[in-house]
Amino acid sequence: MNRQRTTPIRVLVVDDSAVVRGVLGRIVDAQPDMRVVTTATNGSDALDALRLQPIDVVLLDIEMPVMDGLTALPLICQRFPATRVLVTSALTHQGATITLQALALGAVDYVHKPSTRGTGAHGVEAVAVSVVAKIRAIAPAVMDVGRGDSDFAGAEAGNSKASRSVLPAEGFEPQVLAIAASTGGPNAVATIVRGLPRDFPLPVLVTQHMPPLFTTMFAQRLAREGTLPCAEAQDGEPLQPGRVYVAPGDHHLTVLGPGVARAPAIHITSDPPEHHCRPAANPMFRSAAHAFPRGVLAVVLTGMGEDGREGCAAVAASGGRVIVQDERTSVVWGMPGSVVASGISCSIIPLQSIAAHVISLCSVRS
Repeated sequence: MNRQRTTPIRVLVVDDSAVVRGVLGRIVDAQPDMRVVTTATNGSDALDALRLQPIDVVLLDIEMPVMDGLTALPLICQRFPATRVLVTSALTHQGATITLQALALGAVDYVHKPSTRGTGAHGVEAVAVSVVAKIRAIAPAVMDVGRGDSDFAGAEAGNSKASRSVLPAEGFEPQVLAIAASTGGPNAVATIVRGLPRDFPLPVLVTQHMPPLFTTMFAQRLAREGTLPCAEAQDGEPLQPGRVYVAPGDHHLTVLGPGVARAPAIHITSDPPEHHCRPAANPMFRSAAHAFPRGVLAVVLTGMGEDGREGCAAVAASGGRVIVQDERTSVVWGMPGSVVASGISCSIIPLQSIAAHVISLCSVRS
């Protein structure tokens, strides 16, 4: 939830294709609140452009000559920490692999590479909607052109709700941890999973807004970086403590309680999207609250939109506990902010402290 800007969002488009630069440039310049200030054909030129003038958002291609996007990305993040990076990705196996690497290196999110011939998700109109929405969501708050990078970072840090915590609901006994995230979420989810010990006593459900292929590789990343086994969730598999289940792309992850299944189990559905998302957090939270009354520990991390708000209301009403990432450490405070704004009883905690807080709450288990 950025403060209101009074100047246009400054965008740098980096791509070795003149056609792609032109398409993305027209998309951005058609909006009254953003403009392309310059373009670059490779990562080296992008770094030069960033040194010459302040940039809010970079649209970064990966495969380029001279210096590719994966090489330039960590340098951009290190030298210009207030600048947010969106990578442009193709929905292919190779594209998904490279995009997940870029997200791990510091990219905030990705957008589909536009195709002048394509329709649907790859068509210019569909890509334009996504590009514009994500640029608006991730752009830093309004800042003076004359400020340096350290001033930018300080302004970001000051834009935060104060952290707060509430006591567990009466009778609360955690039985499942459910995590939801969107924009900026892959690194946030990984931070939490890495913080959970090998003997963590709860099953862990994860809904990250991602398409097929991406969710499979995201689960593989969590398995590599954490101590808990992790995989894309399969329909019908029983919930086991100390395992991480990632919602598969284009499907909702829900929970069947003991009254429906012999034991609590995963149920994968193709029900309609909620808040334009599938997978969505709401079905996961609602079904978990029904399956585990007074036993759901829900965590809402950085992300655009309001997905998860209604589900968290169901968790709180059932006697569960809700944790949201604070604004200062969120890339986008849309999802967590909507939970707070709705008045749901919750704890507001910096990302780096969430895993420890979750572990402490598990000590109430009998």
